[in-house]
Amino acid sequence: MDFNDSSEEATYRQQVRTWLDANAPKSRAAADDGEGAGDLTAARAWQAKKAAAGYACITWPQAWGGQGGTPIQSVIFSAEEARYPIPGNPFQIGLGMCVPTVMNFADEATKSRFAAPAIRGDEIWCQLFSEPSGGSDVAAARTKAELAADGSGDWIINGQKVWTTGAQFCDYGIVIVRTDPNVPKHKGLTMFWIDMKSPGIEVRPIHQMSGGSGFNEVFFTDVRVKDSQRLGAVGDGWKVSLVTLMNERLAVGGATGMGWSQFMEAARDIPGMEGQSALKDHAVREKLADWYVQAEGLRHARNRTMTALSKGQTPGPESSIGKIVSAVQMQDLANSALEMLDQYGIINDPDLAPQDGGFQSSVMFAPGLRIAGGTDEILKNIIAERVLGLPGDIRVDKDVAFKDMPTGR
Repeated sequence: MDFNDSSEEATYRQQVRTWLDANAPKSRAAADDGEGAGDLTAARAWQAKKAAAGYACITWPQAWGGQGGTPIQSVIFSAEEARYPIPGNPFQIGLGMCVPTVMNFADEATKSRFAAPAIRGDEIWCQLFSEPSGGSDVAAARTKAELAADGSGDWIINGQKVWTTGAQFCDYGIVIVRTDPNVPKHKGLTMFWIDMKSPGIEVRPIHQMSGGSGFNEVFFTDVRVKDSQRLGAVGDGWKVSLVTLMNERLAVGGATGMGWSQFMEAARDIPGMEGQSALKDHAVREKLADWYVQAEGLRHARNRTMTALSKGQTPGPESSIGKIVSAVQMQDLANSALEMLDQYGIINDPDLAPQDGGFQSSVMFAPGLRIAGGTDEILKNIIAERVLGLPGDIRVDKDVAFKDMPTGR
């Protein structure tokens, strides 16, 4: 693998650094405009500034309003941008997953309507796939769409989605629905784009144990959508959704937050056995060594991905390894940190807790990360089947009509 930029990449990196130094916020207060990392006003302003400079959607084709740049250029910009206290990114799902799906399958009028506003951050998108009874099985969707009885050609959607990130502030979304229950589950799906302000759509934020409400339940009651909002052919929803799901692996990515170095810094100041620093504890040192090795393995795995991108190649399914390892490590590290902090571990006030309460936040966030973008089990199956070449899972429902599948009722 290559560890250094090529001459072209080094030139581009310097160009990015110069622009970021002149335009990126220098402090968290400046980035958030006083409203916190999720402030939409600050996020929209930063997105618009990037779009004007050509850094919003670097790899998108110029026909879509992008720069037609290379994946490695996008990686370079993201790495350099991460060095600044930029606002939160509510556009990640839309630009990384939803709008590319629209641009691949919608008609020309729809493409020209949605691309530019999404790039500028004027409009935000969400993905409506997961359902209460489906778990990680997207193809088990029960939300249904039926042709309207008035002969208009419109579709009427009824059902429920869950764990929809950002639905409470999104303008549009893509939704997978069942249009034919008489065929096997993967063959009876269709995808549409929808206006989240349409009559009949109700969004209910889910209160999370972290105190936030980033996920939502979304209910559809006789929601009317035009056939022109369909993405792909009727019944081809699974094929369309694969484009979205492949992008999701990249959009969600690995874990960020507290790592082994922050743990070591906290351990240095925490008394362990016999009043000595916790770093003197052999069990603590053993855990630190494991986390360090894992972190280095992930770093080099990312280097392999960057090398492939730099050579114009497409990274394979082995990229699924990153989220499995990093999400599990985040949970293990945060739990160990709170145990090490003893009674002080229950204090999550950033002004009082060590490392600004980062370990407490990680404890609350890590379980969700092990589900979002593909559960541990799903990603392990991908690695087993597509990387290691092991036999696939036995699917007893492969040829069963969806309406005949047992429901447990």
